[in-house]
Amino acid sequence: MARYLLHRLVVSVLVLLGISAVVFLLLHTVSASPGRIVLGQRASPQAVAAFNHDHGFDRSLITQYLSYLGQLLHGDLGRSYTLNENVGTLLAQNSGRSAMLSAAGMLLALAVAVPLGILQAVRRNSIADRAATAASYVLYATTSFLLGLLLIAVFSQTLQIFPAEASQSHSPWVVFTDPRAMALPVITLACGSVTVFAQYQRSSALDQLGQDYIRVARAKGLPERLILLRHLLRNSSLPLITLVGTLVPTVLAGNLIVESLFNYPGLGLLFLNSLQREDYPLLLAYTLIGGFLTVAGSFLADILVAAADRRIELRK
Repeated sequence: MARYLLHRLVVSVLVLLGISAVVFLLLHTVSASPGRIVLGQRASPQAVAAFNHDHGFDRSLITQYLSYLGQLLHGDLGRSYTLNENVGTLLAQNSGRSAMLSAAGMLLALAVAVPLGILQAVRRNSIADRAATAASYVLYATTSFLLGLLLIAVFSQTLQIFPAEASQSHSPWVVFTDPRAMALPVITLACGSVTVFAQYQRSSALDQLGQDYIRVARAKGLPERLILLRHLLRNSSLPLITLVGTLVPTVLAGNLIVESLFNYPGLGLLFLNSLQREDYPLLLAYTLIGGFLTVAGSFLADILVAAADRRIELRK
C-alpha cells in the first residue's frame, strides 16, 4: 500500500510538471508580451520593453519557466497584471464559493443519479427505463449554457420562483444561507452530471444483478429491498467512485459556464474575466488547479475504491 501510494505520488508530480510546462508554453505563445497587454496599445515600445525587462519577460522561455517553478515551490503563484493583487490571494478569496457550488451540484447529482440508475436496472427495458434513458440522452446533449438559459426563462422569467442572478454574497456558505438564489446554478451544474452518473450506475447495477451473490440472496428469501440496499447498492457504486474522481475537473469547467451565466463570484467568473483581460498569471494558475484536481481526483478515487472493497489490492 505504501509503495503504491509513493509510486502514484511520484507519477502525479511528474504529470503536474508536464501540465505546467505545456500550459506555460501555450500561454506564453498566445501572450508573448505582457507589457503590451498591461500598458495598452497606446504605450510606447520603450515603455513596453521596460515593463517586460523589469518583470523578467524578456528572458528566455526556459529561464522564465524555471523561475516560475521556483515561485511555485515557495507557494507564490505570481501577481495579477490587471487586478494588481497576489494570484494566491485572489484564488483563496474565490475558491471557497466555487468549491461549495461544485460540492452542492455534485451531491445533488449523486442523490438523483444513484437511485435512478438502480431503478432503471431493476426495471430494465420497462417504459420507465426507456423514458429515463431517452431523457438522459436529451439532457446530455444539452449544453450547460443552454440548460441554464432555459431554467432562467421558465423558473425566473415565467414562473418567477427563483432569481436569474446568483447570490452576490462573498460567504462560501451562501448555498445554505441563500438557497433560493443558488437554486438555479446548483440545478444547472447538477444536470450535467446526473445523466452521466445515472447511465453509469445503471450499467454497473445491471452487471451486478447477474452475479451469483444476488441470486443466492434471493434464493435465501431476503426481501428485495434489503438485497438492493445491502448488496447491490454498495457493489454497483464502486465504479461510480472512480468516475466521480475523474470528473472533478469537469465540474470546475462547468463552474466556469455556470458562474458566468448566473454572475456568481467564483473561480470560474474570475477565470473568464482574466481571459478577457489576458491576465496571464491568473490563467496559468487556474489551469494548474484544473490539472491538480485531475490528478488528485484520480488518486483519491483509487484510495476510496480500495477502502470500499477489500478485495481490491492496490499494487504498483
